[in-house]
Amino acid sequence: MAVAVVVLLGLAGWYVFSGRGAGLLPQDSWGPWREKRVKDWSVLIRVNSWSDAAEAEMHMGKAEDFTMKAYGRPSTATAVMDGTRFTLTPGGEVTGQRSQEHGAR
Repeated sequence: MAVAVVVLLGLAGWYVFSGRGAGLLPQDSWGPWREKRVKDWSVLIRVNSWSDAAEAEMHMGKAEDFTMKAYGRPSTATAVMDGTRFTLTPGGEVTGQRSQEHGAR
């Protein structure tokens, strides 16, 4: 019984602190929001100090906004408005590449 509890606690700890369960961690474990410009987008990024996780809020004025979460692995999303494809890493790096059909510049 004790071995099962230790294994279960170990798996739960790995899940949370590897980044996959970052949504379960307290707000105090998240660093401050920092701002970055990616293409024509305003991006706010924060990184979790306890696990391998980051969150980003993407804004193009009032036209479009969305949130990305990279919990334990990179996350990708494509903006509807201009076709920019974003990638967010768990370390808090954000890149964006505009699709050819929307006129990459």
